[in-house]
Amino acid sequence: MDRFIVISGCSGGGKSTLLAELGRRGLAIVEEPGRRIVRQELESGGSALPWGDADAFLRRAIAMSLEDRAFASAQAGWVFFDRGLIDAAAGLQHLTGEPVMSALATSHRYHRRAFLTPPWPEIYVNDRERRHSMESAIDDYFRMLKVYPSLGYEVVVLPKVTVEERADFVLRALE
Repeated sequence: MDRFIVISGCSGGGKSTLLAELGRRGLAIVEEPGRRIVRQELESGGSALPWGDADAFLRRAIAMSLEDRAFASAQAGWVFFDRGLIDAAAGLQHLTGEPVMSALATSHRYHRRAFLTPPWPEIYVNDRERRHSMESAIDDYFRMLKVYPSLGYEVVVLPKVTVEERADFVLRALE
């Protein structure tokens, strides 16, 4: 959908902070599926974790992303996604070699511009839900930097500026 905006890129690059700012401004946002799954799995003692059963984790992320899109269809105006279907499908395809990405990603489009947060080591932190290394996050970023254009998206790399300036930048780019 042309009003569904994906914010992808490097873990720890400020995606969630940007989404929070957009939400503060009254815009509809969808939290990253991966973080929600990790929280659920840690609370329930489950194993569908990126550092445990990555296959199960990514399959849940795909299912959750599809549910998020259905929910977002009822929202008016722009809807901003913290990662989403393309990231999950690309991750599963990278992990298993299963050709899931193009089938899912072409039938469930986002706005033609995909915004990516670049690696930003100065703000990167590990926490209960993010345990991978900065190097792994950078590898994922470069994979997304190739994946989105391969699916016909125009990638816009976000500047390393304050969260308010980033939100203004995104909104101007959508005008």
